[in-house]
Amino acid sequence: MQQHRLELADVFRAHQHDFLARWNSGLSRQHRKALRDIRDCRTAALGGHLYECDGCGHRVKVFNSCRNRHCPKCQATARAKWLAQREAELLPVPYFHVVFTVPEQIARIAFYNKETVYNFLFRATAETLLTIAGDPKHRGAGIGFFAILLTRSEAAWSTYPG
Repeated sequence: MQQHRLELADVFRAHQHDFLARWNSGLSRQHRKALRDIRDCRTAALGGHLYECDGCGHRVKVFNSCRNRHCPKCQATARAKWLAQREAELLPVPYFHVVFTVPEQIARIAFYNKETVYNFLFRATAETLLTIAGDPKHRGAGIGFFAILLTRSEAAWSTYPG
């Protein structure tokens, strides 16, 4: 018999009441919807379909997906496709992974002013990378890069050609 593999939805189901008791006031409507969708994805809560074999009569119950963009079950195929597309764009040159971290104080401001703070962050990051890479003391190069914003609740990306 195949053992159940622990999923994010299992964690949500097991701990949602404690989590919401502590953090609900800080969650947006979208956060609560994502939590519910991930929790209920491919369960009876979202309904389903019963498929039956015309030949032998074997029946299989298949539950509906939530289709939420944050759901790891629903987005696995989309994530793999996106990654393959990005890998196909890579040139045969060295790549570097650079991480810019925002202090907690700014992250708190960003929570209430996302567009302004994140636009500023992307501009500052772009200017920093272009300036340092272009300096002859460092690389003296024109560069291009992907800038990806990862937050607790969302991801955004932008491309800056060199």
